[in-house]
Amino acid sequence: MRAGAYQFRVTGDPEVNFRRIRAGAEAAGKAGVRLLLFPECAVTGYPPRSINAASDVDFEKVSRIHDRIQELAEKHQMYLVTGTMVKEKNRYCNCAMVFMPDGKRIIYRKRALWGWDRENFTEGHDAGIFSADSLKIGIRICFEVRFPEYFRELYREQTNLNLILFYDETDQEDPERYDLIRGHIRTRAVENVCPVLTCNTCPPFQTAPTVLCDRSGRVLAEAEPGSEGLLVYDVENSPLNFGENGRKTISDSLVHGEKRNTRELL
Repeated sequence: MRAGAYQFRVTGDPEVNFRRIRAGAEAAGKAGVRLLLFPECAVTGYPPRSINAASDVDFEKVSRIHDRIQELAEKHQMYLVTGTMVKEKNRYCNCAMVFMPDGKRIIYRKRALWGWDRENFTEGHDAGIFSADSLKIGIRICFEVRFPEYFRELYREQTNLNLILFYDETDQEDPERYDLIRGHIRTRAVENVCPVLTCNTCPPFQTAPTVLCDRSGRVLAEAEPGSEGLLVYDVENSPLNFGENGRKTISDSLVHGEKRNTRELL
């Protein structure tokens, strides 16, 4: 599958953000991309960096923009995965929405909430897994990259590709933070023997990369920090090499051991 990530500077104006999403989808369509990833809160903006609070969002407008993104998915016959917000009764969720070429949608609501997230959002309880062609794909959002447990859930479901949406930026350059999060991404790929594709917003001081790592944590493609643009790479479900096979064999034994211990406790 040809997968892509389109990083752009997410604003607090959904119409402006949609124009960048449309530009990304059109560029990806010309490049033959089948699955395209956008940043966290790419439709709405992220509070309080680009909007004051989740409660300030015009959710009727956002819903109409979701419909327009769905039209793009169907027009380009592409899986579009974008960060947004949903309002459910009196709660707000930070989520990734998958717009499928057949008209269906899937939502993953962020679970690891801290700081600004906890002030604005309610924790989700979704699995964050969908199928695209022959691949089983997992979704996680930003802060969740720091917790192996969220990705071990995806390992148990045998995902072939994991996606991470980021809105991670600061008011001044912070290369150590960028390198730390880049290391987290590579580690999640290595320990779960699964490629990872990420996408971040790209203001001047971007602190998480838009990058694709293979099953051994090698960086196959990485976008220039701070620059809008499309990252494209062909993700192949090729045979495991020696090291990958070893990690999977031992991981499988650990997962089976967890299940056996749980049965014994019961």
